[in-house]
Amino acid sequence: MSTDVHEPPPDAVAQADAAAAESAGLAAPEIIANSLGEYARIWAKRVRNGESGALPVILGLVAIVVYFQVRSSLFLSTGNLVNLLVQGAPFILLGMAEVFVLLLGEIDLSIGYGGAIGATVTAWLAFSTPWWIAILGGLAATTVLGAILGTLITRLGLPSFVVTLAGFLGFEGLLIELVARSGHGTGGTIPISNSIIVDLTSGNLTPVASWIVIMAVVVVAGVFMILRDRRRRLSGLVTPPVSVTALKIATMAVAGVVVVLVSNTNRGLATTPLRGLPWVVLVVLGMLMLWTALLGRTRFGRYIYAIGGNAEAARRAGVNVIMIRTLAFTLCGMTAGVAGIVYASRLGSISTDVDGGQLVLFAVAGAVIGGTHLFGGRGKMLNAVLGGLVVAAIYNGLYLLGLQAAPTDMVTALVLLAAVTVDALARRGRRSA
Repeated sequence: MSTDVHEPPPDAVAQADAAAAESAGLAAPEIIANSLGEYARIWAKRVRNGESGALPVILGLVAIVVYFQVRSSLFLSTGNLVNLLVQGAPFILLGMAEVFVLLLGEIDLSIGYGGAIGATVTAWLAFSTPWWIAILGGLAATTVLGAILGTLITRLGLPSFVVTLAGFLGFEGLLIELVARSGHGTGGTIPISNSIIVDLTSGNLTPVASWIVIMAVVVVAGVFMILRDRRRRLSGLVTPPVSVTALKIATMAVAGVVVVLVSNTNRGLATTPLRGLPWVVLVVLGMLMLWTALLGRTRFGRYIYAIGGNAEAARRAGVNVIMIRTLAFTLCGMTAGVAGIVYASRLGSISTDVDGGQLVLFAVAGAVIGGTHLFGGRGKMLNAVLGGLVVAAIYNGLYLLGLQAAPTDMVTALVLLAAVTVDALARRGRRSA
């Protein structure tokens, strides 16, 4: 899919890129600092002024981990930590889907059941076609659904809340109809018949392969960052200090080492060892890298931030606002399809009992808790990862304590309210500064 969907005049491109840069917060400490020490001072000043970034959600995640570990010593066991990554994958992926539309100041309430429809199509096709065709078929279905909703919203000027609420209801009915007519399974459930699709969440890399893959991810990301800085420096643009870039690469490396060490620790029985990085972690990492590059390194991504910051200014600058917004809903639908397939893989089936309402609420909660602005213009795909981990940690921790769904919803609601309150107070502080 081409990202250069429209070519406005050069001066309009410059205006739109400038607006996008402002909305995306590209004037970050690492750009305007000349050294690591200056970076730390600027970052501390931004925190005092309300630009706390991901700090609140990271501190909140640490507090949640400490609380549940005190209440249950099993929380930080290697088996539970790996299980937490697997459980959190659908929440994270749905949060990524929601980020696309939240950046525009829109919302998509249909992605819970939309993702379930993608999983249903995949499960259906898996009985008669190779696994990769089944997955492509499921993703194609959710991509089309997202494109239809996006077209209705953008071409007819309808509010996204109402249109996607209609999609929520319609997709729930479509899910019931598809499962009933599939001819596979009983009791409103279609089993996942393909072992490769099941292994997306239950399968693991070997310990050696886990190290190789994580090292490759860190090296590729590090080389990309270094080459990006080099290109900017040769073009006469501002670049982060080398020490800041090195610190980011080192942080990625440490995080990767910790994840692999945890995953490679035996979490099975003595007679049946279980080690290695779950495949689903690679799926999440791949989606994170792909969508982060799309939003941060393409004109399409800059236009999304520009439209979210000021849609009228972006339109006057020559941006094809209708096309960009439609593509955002299309990508939202496709990403929801990935989440639905992962969700079905974890359960080993897909059924009409899928709680699409809870899934979409967890998706919005995860994106917003992670730091994505509800009114558009500010946020990153990494926000969905952090927020999704918070939601998954609450879900997992309360389960370990023997509590049911009601406390999970209430605690998640309190965390969401806390995140929105912090964001509102920060914006109020910036306006009064």
